[in-house]
Amino acid sequence: MLSRRTVLAGSAALLAGGGQAAAGPVRFGIIADPQYAEAPPNLTLGRYYANSLDKLRAAVATLNGEDLGFVITLGDIIDRDVASFERILPIYRTLRHETRFVLGNHDFAVAPEHLGRVPALLGMEARTYDFALGGLRFIVLDGNDVSLFAPPPGDPRRALAEDRLAAAKAADQPNAQRWNGSLGDSQVAWLEQRLAAARTAGERVVVFNHYPVAPENPHNLWDAARITTLLGRQPHVIAYFNGHNHAGNYAERDGIHYVNLHGMVDTPDSSAFAVVEIAGDRMEIRGHGREPSRSLTLKAA
Repeated sequence: MLSRRTVLAGSAALLAGGGQAAAGPVRFGIIADPQYAEAPPNLTLGRYYANSLDKLRAAVATLNGEDLGFVITLGDIIDRDVASFERILPIYRTLRHETRFVLGNHDFAVAPEHLGRVPALLGMEARTYDFALGGLRFIVLDGNDVSLFAPPPGDPRRALAEDRLAAAKAADQPNAQRWNGSLGDSQVAWLEQRLAAARTAGERVVVFNHYPVAPENPHNLWDAARITTLLGRQPHVIAYFNGHNHAGNYAERDGIHYVNLHGMVDTPDSSAFAVVEIAGDRMEIRGHGREPSRSLTLKAA
C-alpha cells in the first residue's frame, strides 16, 4: 500500500498555509477512473482494464515534469479485487507530488472482509477530508457513504440506500441505478461546517467527489439536487470535479463549474488526465489525451 508518508507528505505545509498561502497560481494534476484489473477488456463498455497500468505510468511521467501542489485521483483506482491495488499503487509511489485519492464505487468491488480496509490501502486517514493551499480550500467527499456496496453487510446504511434507490425509481430519475450512491446526513452536516469555515477564512472552495451532481445524468448521486442546492448557496464555491461518467461532462450552475473528467480506462491506448491552474478570476484546465482543455471564468466571491 502507499505509505502514509507518501500520501500525506507535505500536508502540514499545506495546512500551515491555510487560506493565506503564498501568492501565485495553484496548480494540480487530476485523474479519473484508471479502473485497473488484470482482466480482458470489456468491448461492450469499451474498457481496457489492464492497459491502465501503462497509461498511468505515462501520465505520472508527464505530471512529474510539472510544478504541482498535488495530484488527485477521483476514484475507481481499481475495477475489482483487492489484489489490484497491489499492482497499481506502486505506480502512484513514483509521483514526486503529494498524492491524494477520492473513493469510487469500483474501489469497493472487493470481498466483504476487505471493505473496511479500502481507505487504509490508499493511505487515507478518513473517507472525507479537506486541505488548504494558496487561498483555496479543497473538500473531498465520499459518494459511497450511503450505497449498496461500500458499507459492510448488515450496516443500516445499506437499508437506507435501498430506500433512497426505491424513491429515485418511483420519481423516474435517470440516476436511479444500483451503481450510484449518496451522502449520509452526517457527511452533509460536515460539508456545511467545512464550507462555513472556508468562508470565514476567506477561502474559495473546490469540491472533489467520484460522482457527478450536474448536469442531470444517469451517473449522478441519488441526492444530487440536495448537493447542488447547498453548493449553489455558497458564493465562495467555484468548482466541483468528478469522474464516474467515463464519457465526461460539463455544466455551469450558480457560477460553479461542474467538471466531469473522462475515464482513463476507456479505449485501448489513448489516456485522459489534466493539469488545472487556478489564479485570479481564471481556471485553466489543460487536458491530455481525450480530456479536453477548458478556459473558465471564475465568479467573484
